[in-house]
Amino acid sequence: MNSYEPAPADHFSFGIWTVGWQGVDVFGTAVRPPMPAERAVRKLAEIGAYGVNFHDNDVFGFDDTSLEREERIAAFRKALDETGLVVTTATTNLFGHPIFKEGGFTANDRDVRRFALAKVMRNLDLAAELGAKVYVCWGGRDGAESGASKDVRAALDRLKESFNILCAYVLDQGYRIRFAIEPKPNEPRGDILLPTAGHALAFINELEHPELVGINPEVGHEEMSGLNYAHAITQALWHGKLFHIDLNGQHGPRYDQDLRFGAGNARGAFWVVDALEAGGYDGPVHFDFKPPRTEDDEGVWVSAAACMRNYLILREKVRAFRSDPEVTEALRAARVPDLSLPTLAEGETWRDIRGFTPDIPALADRGMAFERLDQLALEYLYGVR
Repeated sequence: MNSYEPAPADHFSFGIWTVGWQGVDVFGTAVRPPMPAERAVRKLAEIGAYGVNFHDNDVFGFDDTSLEREERIAAFRKALDETGLVVTTATTNLFGHPIFKEGGFTANDRDVRRFALAKVMRNLDLAAELGAKVYVCWGGRDGAESGASKDVRAALDRLKESFNILCAYVLDQGYRIRFAIEPKPNEPRGDILLPTAGHALAFINELEHPELVGINPEVGHEEMSGLNYAHAITQALWHGKLFHIDLNGQHGPRYDQDLRFGAGNARGAFWVVDALEAGGYDGPVHFDFKPPRTEDDEGVWVSAAACMRNYLILREKVRAFRSDPEVTEALRAARVPDLSLPTLAEGETWRDIRGFTPDIPALADRGMAFERLDQLALEYLYGVR
């Protein structure tokens, strides 16, 4: 069996909007036709995916009638039943329609905020019917371009209120759904609220039901801020708050590129897989990428399959790196295992180290052997080990 062939146990999933992206950008119109959700499901099943994530308006149109909505949902459900794909996650489009041009949960207009919450609750009902366990919340329009246009303190109050309302809704309905906040620093707004994983983690502590809310960091979103995605997911795991992940590729702090996973910052991707392996993450391995405008329909599925293949290639390299005796020795020489030792021994207090002075000249002169360790990792990534 090909070791890079995806299996259900890998829990690979895709957003309907990823493979269904028509290639529209601010400088050009669509290069591919609209893709019905049921076709995306069937094609994803063909290339070995395990699950799907969907916005409400990936399945049915914003302006569809109730009958049209039910017809589209029925076709989506039929494809899921026939392929066996799992709905791992769901979310709501609160950014595409002009009504959300300046926000959903934090719009200055109260009626927009009320409609945004109603739209989410309706899609929570569908998500629960289809078995989703995680509900992603990306506030892409919740931000500002100018200082006076948004009272940030009031906006955070409204954001808190919205999550408290939605948590109360899922509890009252008996849904087994948790929320995952997706941070992003900018685009489409100049500055988006909760721009990084750290901001989102701090915000969650202020909620009435923090146990129901975690985060969904995305590679590109963290790297747009010049941050380390592997560190972000590791801290989220440390907090018990990594409810979902979005994997893609990014070339540093620029616009959100949404490259296939493994393209872009390949070195960072290696450490992302390493962090997920070490941290015991067991949720969906979700790819939130966009097939480039250069690709036709065949290219869409080539790029989607490559996301899974690249993850499996990197996983194999990470596992080989971690099992190499030479790496074990290099870790020991770099004193990495020593960091797991508590600074105070059992029974000690600050009084026991208040007067402690080590051999300062020796410690100052001693090298840490990090370069050898890092070179070993790079040689696994480069494929020469």
